[in-house]
This record gives sequence, C-alpha cells and structure tokens, in this order.
Amino acid sequence: MAEPLRPFRLRGCSGPQKFGVAAGSLRGLLRKGCRLLQLPLAGSRLCLYEDGTELTESYFRALPPQTELVLLGPGESWRGCASDIERLLAAFCSQQDAVVEAARRLLTDERAPRRQKLLADLIHNLSENILADDKEDDKKWFEGLESRFKNKSSYLRHSCESRMRGYMREVSGFISNVHPAARESYREIIDLMADKLKSVKYNGCYFDRREEEEAARLCTAEGWFSCQGPFDKDNCPCKHSINPYSNRESRILFSTWNLDHIIEKKRAVVPELAEAVKTRDGREVNWEYFYQLLFTLDNLKLVHIACHKKTNHNLSCDRTRIYRKRKQTHEIS
Repeated sequence: MAEPLRPFRLRGCSGPQKFGVAAGSLRGLLRKGCRLLQLPLAGSRLCLYEDGTELTESYFRALPPQTELVLLGPGESWRGCASDIERLLAAFCSQQDAVVEAARRLLTDERAPRRQKLLADLIHNLSENILADDKEDDKKWFEGLESRFKNKSSYLRHSCESRMRGYMREVSGFISNVHPAARESYREIIDLMADKLKSVKYNGCYFDRREEEEAARLCTAEGWFSCQGPFDKDNCPCKHSINPYSNRESRILFSTWNLDHIIEKKRAVVPELAEAVKTRDGREVNWEYFYQLLFTLDNLKLVHIACHKKTNHNLSCDRTRIYRKRKQTHEIS
C-alpha cells in the first residue's frame, strides 16, 4: 500500500526560494525535487534546513508536514542556518547596495516588531558613509557639533586631545598631595610631560586618518576600532567594534568608550610618580616611563563601556624603571 502524500517545503542550497512538494517516501521526494531544481538524481540527497541533518527513510517518516528541507546536489553541503548567514555576509561585501535595497523592500511589508528592528538596523549599518571625511559630504554626521569642525578627523582628533589634556590636569592637580620639599621637582616633571604632549599634538594623530602610519597602531585604515578589554583576558569576549566615522549614532556611541589605564592612573601611576620624586635621593626619575603609562598605548586600551572594569586592577609600576642612570658628561682637558 502506497504511503499517503505529505507536503514539505523544499529549497536548494544556492538560493532562498522555496517550493511546495508532496511525497510519500524519501525516494519519491528526492526524485521530484531533482526534477524541480534540475539536479541529477545520482549523488543528490535531502537534509533538514535548520541543522543540516541528512535524511534517512525512517527519519523522513517521522517528519511533520511542512518541514523545511534542503536538496543538495553532488558535492554540495549544508550546515544549517549558518550557511544562510555565510551567504548573507558574503552579500554584504559584494552587493551592499543591493542588500540595502532588498531590506528596504522587505521593511515596507514587515509587521513583526523584531524583524522590523533587524531590517532597520541592517539598513542603518549598511548605509554608513565611512569614506566621507569632509562636512559637506556627510552633514548629518556633524549634527550637534560646533561649526568649527570641518571634517570627521578633526573632531575625533579633538576628542582624543581633550582626553589627554584631562589626564594632564589630573597629574598636575595631584601636586597638593606631593611632599612640600619635592613639589618643585614634581612640577618640573609635569612641564617636561606637557612639552612632550604638545610636540605630538596630544596624541590626536591616533584618530586622524590622514596620518595613517600612526593611526594604524590603534585602528585600520577604514577607521574601525575594536574593544581591547577586559584587560585580564586575551580579548573582548563580546567582539565589540565600532567605526565612529560611519554615522552620527556611531560617533555618539564611540564617545562612551573608555581609554582604560591598565596600570591605573589614580591608584598607581600618579602616586608612584609623587613617591619617586620624594624619595629619589639624588637619583633621576625616569619621567618618560611615567609618561608612557599615562598618555600612550603602552598602558591604554580602548574599551567598550560594558567591558570597562571598575574594580581595582591590582597592578603596579615596574620598580626597575622608576629611576634611570644620570647621563655623565666628561670634560675635555
């Protein structure tokens, strides 16, 4: 007695189009699918869309009607939903404009809130104007900013400079905690640090795409920045990344990221500097080491706000680098 026909949704692995096919056996469904998708029967097979499980006759009989299946030709493979994701990611790179247009068409008819948000976020992210730098080429990016900023690089450079100036003010403000007898020496070190910061434009070059060689230390030429925290793990577990050049929302969100001192500025570096000046006893304080800890990527990591550790890092300065030998001068007789 022939098995009753049951309906299934069938598709190939190279496209999303689905077909309704009814069959009473795995062999019958495979034969109909191969004719429909013009695949050779020999070497073809059927699998579940959701996870790629290949069907056997007994497994087929247990499937409920309308199960979504994928027909694979010779040499083809299917890894479940991940295969669709791979195809979508490939389309992002090769057909970005077409993906945006397709997402817009889908959004006009979509009613499910979660799918609406996914489509809206997709359109937003793929419509980024990353390559534009001048204000005239991406006016929306500059909304809410002072009119003096004429390009994206200048604003992001200014933001970095502001952070560095803030760190410098904290170091300077600590002088009231320094032993009175050491304050003049502490002030001299502050002046040296300030001069060095000015000479490198307060490290704003890290955020200036026109100075690619320097900027490449922190980001790629396209302006992508990756979260480097938490500091005690190999990398960010959430894979946070952002391109502040892309759109206004990303620029605003980027302002919430932290430049996190691994050896902490307030708890370790500045107090250690003050103590080094107080107890130097004729030795020369290695102020450039402290400068590196306070103002450079040697001790700073760009961290998403969710990965910023608020607890004590329990790290201290390298005591072998706090002082350095004085340069000796020899008189010529």
